[in-house]
Amino acid sequence: MSSYQKELEKYRDIDEDEILRTLSPEELEQLDCELQEMDPENMLLPAGLRQRDQTKKSPTGPLDREALLQYLEQQALEVKERDDLVPFTGEKKGKPYIQPKREIPAEEQITLEPELEEALAHATDAEMCDIAAILDMYTLMSNKQYYDALCSGEICNTEGISSVVQPDKYKPVPDEPPNPTNIEEILKRVRSNDKELEEVNLNNIQDIPIPMLSELCDAMKANTYVRSFSLVATRSGDPIANAVADMLRENRSLQSLNIESNFISSTGLMAVLKAVRENATLTELRVDNQRQWPGDAVEMEMATVLEQCPSIVRFGYHFTQQGPRARAAQAMTRNNELRRQQKKR
Repeated sequence: MSSYQKELEKYRDIDEDEILRTLSPEELEQLDCELQEMDPENMLLPAGLRQRDQTKKSPTGPLDREALLQYLEQQALEVKERDDLVPFTGEKKGKPYIQPKREIPAEEQITLEPELEEALAHATDAEMCDIAAILDMYTLMSNKQYYDALCSGEICNTEGISSVVQPDKYKPVPDEPPNPTNIEEILKRVRSNDKELEEVNLNNIQDIPIPMLSELCDAMKANTYVRSFSLVATRSGDPIANAVADMLRENRSLQSLNIESNFISSTGLMAVLKAVRENATLTELRVDNQRQWPGDAVEMEMATVLEQCPSIVRFGYHFTQQGPRARAAQAMTRNNELRRQQKKR
């Protein structure tokens, strides 16, 4: 038996309960602190489980945030500010740098004809800038000044050669006027199959009730004169997309459909694409810029629809996958070629 094992033998018959009964309350508290397992490096544990409670002061009460902020602010105001080692007086020391004038050597001096000397002596900065551009001295000016002087037949540089490059002036673009279309009047004309109504443009009208749009799509089913139907930025969702799909299955006169910049999901787009297969008169379809990306399955369906519908010659959508993009481009080329051959006949 080793000496270490002999040392442990004397602790085999120790009665732990008897030892604990003989300890004082202070010793029991100290033993409890020693037996606590703490992990100070575990940031997932609260502060009370990462270190031992070493405070002996009784709690003063619940947290009062406003009182604490007032105390910290008052304490910060009472702290005396530190005096600067060297107070600032605003005095300027030293002499300003003046660049010495460089004398041009005699061999570098250029003598011009008296007429040119007189013309250059009275030339303005703008004229000197244009002359430098004509002489291909592009390092003396900005790119804008250089190309303006070459491309314009008149003197357009007013800043001079040594001027700081100025940004182009912003040309304000006026806001697009609101759509003046009267929806109720359009709905009546569509229902009455007005022969003079060939385009329905409801773009950027964002307060159209969903039931009214649904009624308009239902009225379009029997209309035979409307050629273009546009619902861009009208906050249309899947219910309107389903109504448009039902309209495409029955309408036989519509040629252009635009439902871009709306809230249509992949389910609504899939319903519209399935309805396009049953429509032989539609030549233009635009479904881009929806609130969410429709997904790979919808893009593959778009390419399949373009391959199976030779009547569509214009399609508005930005593909994100290479496979559907290549198939759609090939199908559009074929459809346009078929349309060109039909026009020749």
